[in-house]
Amino acid sequence: MSDDLDKSLDEILEAFRKNVKVSTKKYNLQTYKDVFVGSEAVDYLVSSNVASSREDAVILGKSLANEYGLFEHVTRDHEFSDGKLFYRFLDGQRGKRKMDDGTGERLGWQHFLSPVPQVDSGLQPIFPVADLEGVDGRDEHVGAHVWPLDKYNIETLNHVHPPDWVDPAPKKEGSADFYDMVVIGGGTAGLITSGGLAGLGARVALIEEHFLGGDCLNVGCVPSKSIIHSASLVQKLRRDAEHLAENGITIEGGPSAIKVDFGKVMERVRRIRSVISHHDSAERYSKDLGVEIFIGRAKFLSERSVIVNGRTLEFKRAVICTGGYPSLIPLPGLKELYDLGINPGDQPRPAVMTNETFFNLTTQPKHMVVVGAGVIGLELAQSLQRLGSSVTVFARSGKILPKEDEDMALLVQKQMEDDGVTFRLSVQKYISIELTGNVDEENGLPEMKITITENGSNTDLVCDALLIATGRRPNVTGMDLEKAKVKYDDKTGIIINDKFQTSNSRVFSAGDCCSQYKFTHAADFMARAVIRNALFFGKEKHSALLVPYATFTAPEIASVGLYGSDLDKKGIKYRVFEKHFKDNDRSICDSDTVGLIRYRVDAKSDKILGASIVGTGAGNMIGEVTLAMQSGTGLSQMASVIHPYPTKSEVLRQAGDLFNKTKLTPSSKKLLRGLIKAQR
Repeated sequence: MSDDLDKSLDEILEAFRKNVKVSTKKYNLQTYKDVFVGSEAVDYLVSSNVASSREDAVILGKSLANEYGLFEHVTRDHEFSDGKLFYRFLDGQRGKRKMDDGTGERLGWQHFLSPVPQVDSGLQPIFPVADLEGVDGRDEHVGAHVWPLDKYNIETLNHVHPPDWVDPAPKKEGSADFYDMVVIGGGTAGLITSGGLAGLGARVALIEEHFLGGDCLNVGCVPSKSIIHSASLVQKLRRDAEHLAENGITIEGGPSAIKVDFGKVMERVRRIRSVISHHDSAERYSKDLGVEIFIGRAKFLSERSVIVNGRTLEFKRAVICTGGYPSLIPLPGLKELYDLGINPGDQPRPAVMTNETFFNLTTQPKHMVVVGAGVIGLELAQSLQRLGSSVTVFARSGKILPKEDEDMALLVQKQMEDDGVTFRLSVQKYISIELTGNVDEENGLPEMKITITENGSNTDLVCDALLIATGRRPNVTGMDLEKAKVKYDDKTGIIINDKFQTSNSRVFSAGDCCSQYKFTHAADFMARAVIRNALFFGKEKHSALLVPYATFTAPEIASVGLYGSDLDKKGIKYRVFEKHFKDNDRSICDSDTVGLIRYRVDAKSDKILGASIVGTGAGNMIGEVTLAMQSGTGLSQMASVIHPYPTKSEVLRQAGDLFNKTKLTPSSKKLLRGLIKAQR
């Protein structure tokens, strides 16, 4: 297909109509009027650079005939081919589209691929950018250091980084292989892109240097939600033990009788990860899905070729899905202790961690310091506190979850403080960290002293674990992007246009390495957009993605669309409608009344511009709001959606009732009262 990816399908069809010769043909004494020859159509597609080869032209022709309904074989006995067969445009017009979706809408490529939800591009919030000043980039994933090598971690590694993996053999020895798509990076975006395109018949190479499954499977969503589950069970048992008496139930020993085996908790985390890892495994993607997997580092050789493990792969299109990695703050002593933690030698291993190494823990820290009050830091801080550690959270922002509405974030902070977490959110400077020389006899962790500046003076805090959760840097080094003429920024990542294209029109990008939306589900839908845009003339836009997101603390907090701060900056007038869980019957029954739903609605209509939910189940409930925004369902209509009683999700409807009450003006109320009187 042509290098000009912006050429629309309509333009291609128009040129096809003008340039493919239609005439009357005879075959076996039969006359066929207004037909064209398949091989002549292929000649045109190749000579005009619409297709890069005759094989490519046949694939395009089959799609135009079978899926787009543009033309068909004169007797309907054959598919489109590069031969002397006759074809006729449908409906008696050259290139007129025949198919529609039943509503009169013209069918296009987008109807035959997984849909990408898109809305008004004005509904994307602005996220705070991590402060990476003074933070060095690195070329190595410390996530490649995995321990302990028990049966569960070994099973995971066998799935996502098999030690005996053999790269696919070249089709022709001694020459470069050609692929429809080369995918660099095997996280969510890379897996979705490669699996999706291979399923559509494309030849796809997927290159991953470290672990298939990326952060989500290995050091993110899967292990973090597993430990959150265990921590929630502990908290529930303690809470229930405190409240059982009013239900006539007594547990001997009360909450203090609950004991936690931290080693077993982390073993379960590893077990859950190993079970799920098969889904992202090299074996599944190669044998079941038809993707050619290469385990190694990809480097660009040119604008249309890469090298991996000494093999040159040429491509029609490529997509960079290399994700990101946690950054280390510029704290004297930190890098040395961090390196010692992943390469300890004969010394005790200091627990200086990011999320990439946190899940290697096998013994429980007594006192963990978390630097950073964002999503990762808070989820793991609360979990460790509930499992029995003492946790202190440091931050310089003055508040937690800086993007969320402050009153909602404070509900999360209050619960975490009730759990026992200490917050020190006004750190002015991180001075140093060093070992004290003491090693805890129970957990074997070396003791550390961290010095900070707070309220104008220096203060020390002793801990045996440190989690750095201050931001992420995109993986953009070590690929020789300059040779591919792909522009990037060390801090923000691959530079893309709204169609996910890089400065090299053949190369696309998706996921954490190019977007502010650093979520697994966002990477999934970016990949779907890349599939459509790269090889199927799609026009999906990054700016039109509507992405909900959730922080899985207790209470959870979830949002979609624009915040009040975004609307204020844009000068958009809006109204707020909210319903508190304390007024929800199910929440009262469950003794779980902390939380609320907050809608931000256009000032002159019922259009939902954004929403936030804090409380138990917020992550599940935000999906219904996202669907409403996606489908153009206004808040007034939300009030008419029947929800089961009693459920927490009723608050979504009840906030709609509040909106509808605002439509009852004094005049309308007077009119309604008159109607009631007239019927007496």
